[in-house]
Amino acid sequence: MPEAPASRPLRVAIIGAGPAGVYAADILTKSNEVKDGDVEVSIDLFDQYPAPYGLIRYGVAPDHPRIKGIVNALHKVLDRGDIRFIGNVTYGRDLTLKDFRGFYDAVIFATGALKDAPLEIPGVELEGSFGGADFVSWYDGHPDVPRDWPLTAKEVAVIGNGNVALDVARMLSKHADDLLVTEIPDNVYRALKASPVTDVHVFGRRGPAQVKFTPLELRELSHSRDVDIVLYPEDFEFDDASDEAIKTNNQVKTMVNTLANWIAEDQDTGASRRLHLHFLQSPVEIYDSPETPGKVAGIRFERMELDGTGNVRGTGTYEDYPVQAVYRAIGYRGSELAEIHFDERRGVIPNEGGRVLDEEGNPLVGIYTTGWIKRGPVGLIGHTKGDALETIGCLLEDRDSLPPAENPDEHAIIALLEERGIEYTTWAGWNELDAHERALGQAWAEQAADGQTGAEGERITRERVKVVPREDMVRISRKNVG
Repeated sequence: MPEAPASRPLRVAIIGAGPAGVYAADILTKSNEVKDGDVEVSIDLFDQYPAPYGLIRYGVAPDHPRIKGIVNALHKVLDRGDIRFIGNVTYGRDLTLKDFRGFYDAVIFATGALKDAPLEIPGVELEGSFGGADFVSWYDGHPDVPRDWPLTAKEVAVIGNGNVALDVARMLSKHADDLLVTEIPDNVYRALKASPVTDVHVFGRRGPAQVKFTPLELRELSHSRDVDIVLYPEDFEFDDASDEAIKTNNQVKTMVNTLANWIAEDQDTGASRRLHLHFLQSPVEIYDSPETPGKVAGIRFERMELDGTGNVRGTGTYEDYPVQAVYRAIGYRGSELAEIHFDERRGVIPNEGGRVLDEEGNPLVGIYTTGWIKRGPVGLIGHTKGDALETIGCLLEDRDSLPPAENPDEHAIIALLEERGIEYTTWAGWNELDAHERALGQAWAEQAADGQTGAEGERITRERVKVVPREDMVRISRKNVG
């Protein structure tokens, strides 16, 4: 008979080493039950990528100043040594659910949501129509996407009024040299440097008082050098619900005031690039032309109007915008996981409070979920802490009824990975890769043949250069293995 968890550390596997997974591990180790000695835990944090941090490394624009703070916080958690990181292990391929059940008393899925939500309009399949999530993965150096990106358009449309849409628009319009202070990979820098873009248009379906981005994201647009922000006074329509939101919601008030100030100040400085913000526009069709069949030549929108409740209705008026590329940034959705019931409509794992449910709606004993794959891709990164707190609370409530692992020895899972020839990575390996990327940044600055300087004449330094190919990441991370 397998040894009961009560007589040994509770073995927990967390699949996904992004913020959701790390927060869950941290909350479990700091729970009252653990601190009071009622339960001892042993946690392994798995990820399909060789490096940790998930969304922070592969889903957030590299020029966000707050990234460093989040990374530093996650680093402190994993650097304590009481949570074991095991990277470059893909669930459903390298290890199955049966494998995890054999080595762990509980399994938590924290795999996030990094796939584009679909936009079902004609022409979405044309060449030059892209998913915003795919573009984010490219500029963040995701190891499983192509190294090249076709940045050939002078005029670009970005569909969406959330933070991801603004990230995509800012990265497309920003001058590449101004991104050298970030960790962007060299292939991304070179491609952005050669981009001929002059105009990036961001389209939202509702009005300025209903946008989904945050004040910080909005203000960051004005920090881009040699990029004018273009607004259209006819878009600033407000209904009773909008007025109420402006009066009662400080975030809405701040964003509307920021936009209104930009109109009053007239942002036209003659910059070489322009970032246009459009509201009350609903996409109808992406179209090609006789001159460029099969390729994006423009996009058609229906003009919307507010209906008094903050929602919108169509006016029957249409407008075409000539663009050569369209980026869809209308939201993320999760991806289906092997052997786990999946809600295709919502793009999440069905659950109750973090307890994973089967097709009949019954809890799968010992299987949990947290983060965006649990509740959908809404809210800020910090909101996943609340998800993790709920999920960990359920796990601790269930601890006496969990099916005990057949082989709870901490070394057993490592022996299985080695037996299967899986080149797993570790926290020590991440520190090696981290040091290597920082050294690349220092070497780039030292070897810059042209003595490149920034907008104010200061010498450009690079904190790191992100390694992109998976095989290189694994090689560097495992150089001291064996």
